[in-house]
Amino acid sequence: MKIQLSILFLLFTTTLAIAQDSFEQAVYHSEGDSLQYRIQYPLNYDQTKKYPLVLFLHGAGERGSDNQSQLTHGSALFANPGMRNAFPAIVIFPQCSKDSYWANVDVDRSNYPIGITFHPDQKPTPHLKMAGELVSSFIEEGKVDTSRVYIAGLSMGGMGTYEMVQRHPNTFAAAIAICGAGSTEPVKNYALKTPFWIIHGADDNVVKPTYSLQMANAMLEAGAKPRVTVYEHANHNSWDPAFAEPDFLQWLFSHTKN
Repeated sequence: MKIQLSILFLLFTTTLAIAQDSFEQAVYHSEGDSLQYRIQYPLNYDQTKKYPLVLFLHGAGERGSDNQSQLTHGSALFANPGMRNAFPAIVIFPQCSKDSYWANVDVDRSNYPIGITFHPDQKPTPHLKMAGELVSSFIEEGKVDTSRVYIAGLSMGGMGTYEMVQRHPNTFAAAIAICGAGSTEPVKNYALKTPFWIIHGADDNVVKPTYSLQMANAMLEAGAKPRVTVYEHANHNSWDPAFAEPDFLQWLFSHTKN
C-alpha cells in the first residue's frame, strides 16, 4: 500500500509540475487591487486567431498568494498534450486570496456539512469581480471567440461558477459546477442561456449534495435541461471522478453561444 501511495504521489507531483510549466504567471490590476492568475495558451498559439476561453475557479483550500496552488486540481487535465491538441483554448486559473471568496456568501463552519447563506442581491466579492473583468479584457482585446467562453469550478469555485453566470448571463456558452452550491432565486434569469453540468458526490460531508440538487431542480423548473451527475461513493473530492470523465472537455467545448 505504501508503495502504491508513493507511486500515486509521484504521478500527482509530476503531472502538477507539467501543468505549472505550461501555465504562465500573470497579474490583473483593477482600481488599486490585483488578481493573480495562471494562463495557458493553445499549442502553436496564433495571435491572429480567436480562441475559446475557459475560466476555472479553484476551491477554498487553494486560496493564497503564491499564484500556484490554484493549479492543484484540474490544471493537469487542461495541460495534457492530447487535450490541448483536441481542444485548443486560452485557459485561465485565477487565484482567490485567503481573506476572500469567489461567491458572496456567509459560510458557517461550526458544523459539517457547512452552512451556506448566499447574497445574490449584493455586490460581487472583489475577486469574483476582477475575474469577470479579466475575462472581459481578453474579449475586448479580440483574443477570444465570444461564442465559446466557458467556466468551471469546484467547491468554493462551484459556488463562484453559479454566481459568475448569474452576474454575466450573456457571456458563457456552458458551465460545469463541481460540488458547489448557489442561490436558486436568480436561476430563472440564466438557466435557458447557459447549459450546466452539475456534479456532486453523494457522500460529500463538506458541501451537502442536496445543494446541487436544489440548483438542478431550479433549472428544471425554469425550463432548462441541466446534465446532473451524482457519484455514489464520492465524498467532497468529486472532482477526481469528474476530471476522469472521458467527455468532460468534450461536453464543455461542444456548446456555442448563439
